[in-house]
Amino acid sequence: MKTTLHTEWTVADICEGFIYNELEGKGLFGMGGRLTIQPEYQRNYIYADGRRDVAVIDSVLRGYPLGVIYFNRTADGRLEVLDGQQRITSLGRFATGKLGIIDANRLPQSIGSLPAEQRELFLGTPLLIYECEGTEREIKEWFRTINIAGVPLNQQELLNAVYSGPFVTAAKAVFSNSQNAYMSKWTAYVSGAPNRQDILAAALEWVSRGKTEDYMSQHRFSADITELTAYFNSVIDWVAGVFPFVEKEMCGLPWGALYERYHLTPYDPARMAARTRELYGDPFVKNRRGVYEYLLGGEQDTKLLDVRVFDEATKRAVYARQTKEAEAKGVSNCPLCALGHDANAARVWKLAEMDADHVAAWSKGGATDIKNCQMLCKTHNRAKGNK
Repeated sequence: MKTTLHTEWTVADICEGFIYNELEGKGLFGMGGRLTIQPEYQRNYIYADGRRDVAVIDSVLRGYPLGVIYFNRTADGRLEVLDGQQRITSLGRFATGKLGIIDANRLPQSIGSLPAEQRELFLGTPLLIYECEGTEREIKEWFRTINIAGVPLNQQELLNAVYSGPFVTAAKAVFSNSQNAYMSKWTAYVSGAPNRQDILAAALEWVSRGKTEDYMSQHRFSADITELTAYFNSVIDWVAGVFPFVEKEMCGLPWGALYERYHLTPYDPARMAARTRELYGDPFVKNRRGVYEYLLGGEQDTKLLDVRVFDEATKRAVYARQTKEAEAKGVSNCPLCALGHDANAARVWKLAEMDADHVAAWSKGGATDIKNCQMLCKTHNRAKGNK
């Protein structure tokens, strides 16, 4: 890969003809249309938080270096931002009056309100830019290894770069657009931010059954995302239908996998809502996020709920009582061993060899208290738990 160092390009040169798409939140072009600021393989603009974008402008005004920026020269002679998109977009937004800052005197400033010498300093600041030329494979392999302004690319951003093309462009327009009218509904069930590709990552994981990279490779050169959007909406609509309410614990659950496992099972939404409320109100349920899979699975796997266990004081008290009674009768202190006829029928187990067990199962209303506790040898406790 060939590289050429440029020190003659200034902020004004880069921001000439700067175009910013407010709807999608990304810089499009600069250098009079010769520079593509966000090519397909680039992540979305993530500096528009009033902190990092302002820090970029403040650095320039203070004369601090912004670090190296990399451009890629394409076969048709155009330039693309390879590394530095976030910084250039921040510069362009300020240069065109779309971003303001607070100065050292705590006063708001825009490019138009800056003193003339500061405005000239900002626009005349030279940037350190490497222009790279190479094959698509060389450029994208190099792109995978870099960090952008200290913010590492996440896995989906890397995959977008590697498999850039019509499919990624079309998919990002739907799933990476924070202005999408459905985004508030989707983010009730999918965690993360659209501009960091988290919603797109979930959609791809679901439709590909966990084989995202294979799916992106197969569809790379097609702009048809019908299957992707249809499957994603099917999962979301199924969740919303089975559980006709939204709780914060629902966000980020593996809904795609749960859909695959349970979507053909009929459920009564009213009952699911009632049981969810009951389990949320149960003081012994420690893991509310497990409630949904527990209900979908027919309330069989209580491990999903992380039901509160008996404390050590309760275990010791019950062990002492059972052991005293067993020794008086000459039988095992494990009630189930005592019913047998083998060598363990009269064995007195040590506390460390026993586990606390609900006499009346928690799933059937049994409380986690000393009245409902019995100590069983580990073998019988495990056997009982597997029934």
